Amino acid sequence: MFYHISLDHEIVLHPRYFGPQLMDTVKQKLFTEVEGTCTGKYGFVIAVTTIDSVGAGLIQPGEGFVMYPVKYKAIVFRPFKGEVLDAVVTQVNKVGLFTEIGPLSCFISRHSIPVDMSFDPNSNPPCYKTADEDMVIQQDDEIRLKIVGTRVDASDIFAIGTLMDDYLGLVS
Repeated sequence: MFYHISLDHEIVLHPRYFGPQLMDTVKQKLFTEVEGTCTGKYGFVIAVTTIDSVGAGLIQPGEGFVMYPVKYKAIVFRPFKGEVLDAVVTQVNKVGLFTEIGPLSCFISRHSIPVDMSFDPNSNPPCYKTADEDMVIQQDDEIRLKIVGTRVDASDIFAIGTLMDDYLGLVS
């Protein structure tokens, strides 16, 4: 799910950036350091929308670098158990499907794929398909899945998904 939340970050600048373009440099460095990162607590930072305030710079003793506290708002993506999302299949093998939901990696075990679908290692590329080949899931296909669990690390989030529910599977 996407959220619009307030966050804090500290920007450290070298003295060579001091001058008339100082605030532009602080803002540019915030975008570079924050967008595309992941925090376990809030999720993946998709985009910085507004910069609320840039605090007074604090000189780091003995270094000459200056630390600026910045308050900003950002759009973040945080997946939850039970959420239904569209994903792109990145890898198909006998143990299941590996998918990507934007920056999120998700695994679907073969035990969470409907029983009428079986792995076909002889097809090119390898795929999961029904006996009548009515539905075929292979690499680069778009599927709809349900998240059954997440694992949150300090700097990344991983998910486990399932296709065993109504209206889940290949999106055509």
